[in-house]
Amino acid sequence: MSRKRNRQPTHPGRVFKADVLDELSLSITAAAHHLGVSRARLSTFVRGRTRCSTDMAQRIARATNTSMQSWLTMQIALDVWQAEQNPPEDIRAIEPF
Repeated sequence: MSRKRNRQPTHPGRVFKADVLDELSLSITAAAHHLGVSRARLSTFVRGRTRCSTDMAQRIARATNTSMQSWLTMQIALDVWQAEQNPPEDIRAIEPF
């Protein structure tokens, strides 16, 4: 059993902005070019408006010498937290075995 989180996990895009872009004084445009993605795609990710896809995780991991798994783990933690906050009625209706 895992313990329930009290606060929303940080979106991986916000982590990328704080730990990479801000630390290296990189613009979104420069980072997008380096990662081989559009500026719009990186911008929506950094603002927490889109999920961290396996493609984005792989690109960021390669560019930052980190693991793809670490970026996807952040995304999964956020996805789970969001799903637990307000499950649909049909899921709330399921009783334990």
